[in-house]
Amino acid sequence: MNIGFIGIGAVLAFAAMGSALGAGAAGMAAVGAWKKCFVQNKTAPFMLIAFVGAPLTQTIYGFILMNTLKAAATRAENPADAGLLLGVGILGGIAMGLSALFQGKAGASASDALAETGKGFGNYIMVLGLIETVALFVMVFLLGVVG
Repeated sequence: MNIGFIGIGAVLAFAAMGSALGAGAAGMAAVGAWKKCFVQNKTAPFMLIAFVGAPLTQTIYGFILMNTLKAAATRAENPADAGLLLGVGILGGIAMGLSALFQGKAGASASDALAETGKGFGNYIMVLGLIETVALFVMVFLLGVVG
């Protein structure tokens, strides 16, 4: 058995776990923020859903890296080293997953702030975008290592 295949699965698994945790945190905060709006007879901002969905993209990045690792492992000529696949998969997946988790936590704070004030959506999205950049950098740099 090639231990590198664990890394191929791990990259998607860790990225998806982070996405689930991040979207869960942001989702719970959005529900709470909407509840506050309903109690106060304020319009509940639908845009909170953008904060909830933001962490899901890290699963896509994990999928892209997973496919690249699989292609590198199954190359007819010069397949990638099993240790490289294992390390890139596990560490890359964890890094992307943590990006998703903390993006969700920031989205939770943004949900509360936007629902309370009705202001700042652009600023909040910029913060989520900066956190997203970590996952993008991880994916792109590791694609270069494996490619």
